[in-house]
Amino acid sequence: MRFNEAWLRQWANPEIDTDTLVRQITMAGLEVDAVEPAVPPFSGVVVARINSCRPHPDADKLRLCEVDDGSQVYPVVCGAPNAREGLVVPLAKVGAQLPGDLKIKKAKLRGEPSEGMLCGASELGLEDVIDGLLELPEDAPLGADIREYLQLNDTIIEVDLTPNRADCLSVRGVAREVGVLNRVALNEPEIAPVAAVIDDTFPITVEDTAGCPRYLGRVIRDVDVTAATPMWMVERLRRAGLRSIDPIVDVTNYVLLELGQPLHAFDLERLAGAVIVRQANSGETLLSLDDQTLALGDDTLVIADHNGPVALAGIMGGRPSAVGAQTRHLFLECAFFSPLAVVGRARAHGLHTDASHRFERGVDPALQWQAMERATALILEIAGGRPGPVTEQLDPASLPQPAVIELSAQRVTQLLGAPLDNDTIEDILGRLGMTLKTHAPGQWSVTAPSWRFDMAIQEDLIEELARVYGYDRIPSRVPAGSPADNAQPEATVPLRRVGDALRDLGYLEAITYSFVAPELLAKVDPLHQPLALLNPISADLGVMRTTLMAGLLNAAERNLNRQSDRLRLFETGLRFVPERDGLRQEPMVAGLLYGSALPAHWEQGRQRRGTDFYDLKGNVEALLTLSDPAAFSFHPGSHPALHPGQCAELRRGEQVVGHLGRLHPRLAAQLDLPAEIFLFELALAPLREGRLPRFETVSDQPRVRRDLAFVVDTDVAVGDLIAAVHGVCDERLRQVEVFDLYQGEHIEAGRKSLGLTLTFQDPSRTLRDAQVNDLVDTVVSQLKQQFNATLRD
Repeated sequence: MRFNEAWLRQWANPEIDTDTLVRQITMAGLEVDAVEPAVPPFSGVVVARINSCRPHPDADKLRLCEVDDGSQVYPVVCGAPNAREGLVVPLAKVGAQLPGDLKIKKAKLRGEPSEGMLCGASELGLEDVIDGLLELPEDAPLGADIREYLQLNDTIIEVDLTPNRADCLSVRGVAREVGVLNRVALNEPEIAPVAAVIDDTFPITVEDTAGCPRYLGRVIRDVDVTAATPMWMVERLRRAGLRSIDPIVDVTNYVLLELGQPLHAFDLERLAGAVIVRQANSGETLLSLDDQTLALGDDTLVIADHNGPVALAGIMGGRPSAVGAQTRHLFLECAFFSPLAVVGRARAHGLHTDASHRFERGVDPALQWQAMERATALILEIAGGRPGPVTEQLDPASLPQPAVIELSAQRVTQLLGAPLDNDTIEDILGRLGMTLKTHAPGQWSVTAPSWRFDMAIQEDLIEELARVYGYDRIPSRVPAGSPADNAQPEATVPLRRVGDALRDLGYLEAITYSFVAPELLAKVDPLHQPLALLNPISADLGVMRTTLMAGLLNAAERNLNRQSDRLRLFETGLRFVPERDGLRQEPMVAGLLYGSALPAHWEQGRQRRGTDFYDLKGNVEALLTLSDPAAFSFHPGSHPALHPGQCAELRRGEQVVGHLGRLHPRLAAQLDLPAEIFLFELALAPLREGRLPRFETVSDQPRVRRDLAFVVDTDVAVGDLIAAVHGVCDERLRQVEVFDLYQGEHIEAGRKSLGLTLTFQDPSRTLRDAQVNDLVDTVVSQLKQQFNATLRD
């Protein structure tokens, strides 16, 4: 929201300087983003009139002007196409200093003397577009300093508003805040009803009263669209970042900035039959004011006539019904559109307008009559015309009702830690426009004004008390009370240790949005239908993530585009999975690997081994050591985002708690990513279920090792073999390790050789060969029976 300080001070003018005003607004929660002068510095420019204007004898595009500043007449050579006799313009006299370090001197142009320069808006820093001389009103006082006459010694303030403070998207709204903070009265312009001088009306039908509870329309005939918008209005619009277009559009923009109510004017002669507020029919289109053909869905609220849509409700008008140079009669609309009827519709068409920005956040539902009368009066003042009566279509039941909130002084003190007495509370809320009804000392029912539609609960009121009272006046105190009982079971693994373990493995922590693009999530996790956002930040952040892999793949793409050749990323956070009875929010940890297995080192040269599946699995196994590794097992698995032949699922008991594997080649091609990316995603809850450390006596007895090579079918998992070995041996079996895998010559097709090292140790005595041989025979017998395993010769 941009506005100029002089305009604000017409509404509320406390006796403070600009710096204090800016700090005050920021501390009240309306953060000031920028403060800049209305125009760059310049001097020596006055109001002057062109007394005569004739062609230059030696230059077709130049004119010789005699210019009067009220005290002296100067010869000036000018090339502006609109230079003419009688025109009142800015004159930069000899010695004037203009923006861009341009100093005006006496000169001769093609042999003719020139003592000064006639200025356009661009020369004074008022506009970027070079568009001839700046034409001033005929009654502008000659000789007056142009900075004083146009009030250019002004400051432009830009405020960054949070979405809940849509009531401050106007000069009036910000002035209310300034008035409250400084205890100064609001100097509102007198807005009186404009009497109808004709009986003409235009039919209005509102079919969607939930989306448009109030719609006002008025016919204004015989307007002069070619009339000049007053300089004061043009300047206020410019300082708010808007260009003057024509008096009708300028008035609607001015009222939007002044009061916060969007309006729209139609060319009455281009409307057919009636105005109808309805949902668009599937397949309908609209040519917008910016000349885009918009395909409308059946969830889009439109303003239509008997021929079809003429405007997107609350967003933008259509080109066919727009006011143009030939317009003589207007239909002026002023409506309240429900935020839910507008939100997201502009973004869906790649639009963002001042109107949609306000309607999406909320407009005062009691403002429409006042805005209609204000706009009508300004149009009549500038462009003339004959107004008809205002026609209203109203559904009171669908209009937002002011919130009534119960407030207690005890709760105020409890939350703020500041002893605000009852009189102070009543004074602040009263200045904010709220109505209080006292039930008992320190107990009130508070009715919020219509423009504070962000008030809903008691804490909202307490927030208002804090910011108006002043955050700097609230004392700093150590809160009293007993420590919260947030102790966790000793066996629970802290989340910090999970992150530390991955950082120790060389991973960097990524923090991505919980929102992702619907198209990306449909490719990564097509098994779940994600929760769509009603008002996404952008089209690329439209749904809640059902997997953390999507965010990590986005991060990988950005890093790879910046020539990163080795990635180790991890993230912890929630995934959001819709279920029949609600939304499951599940804490997860996910990781991504790409590039060489080890960091660059001179010993490796240029031939560095790339990351493979077993590097990924090793990292996951390192994570499992934080918990209870024996409780987890790896099994062949499948996941839409992972390679069918290089994907495993992790189980805790019989529960699947995660997946790991290589990126699916098809997905890699769709995302334009390398296929050598490896991913894992694990549920955090099972991973954080650890076990308490326990003491074991260290045996001083010797260990005995036996190496056995078994030939088994290729589809037999080594984990199943190891589990079977442990199952038939007692506590004397200390460890089973794989030392060899072989397929090829001397091994029949469909079979493989697995080498296992079995380590035995008795805690109290030395094992004899006979005892070890008995255990080995038991193992061989069990594996032969269970897996058709044979000892390799």
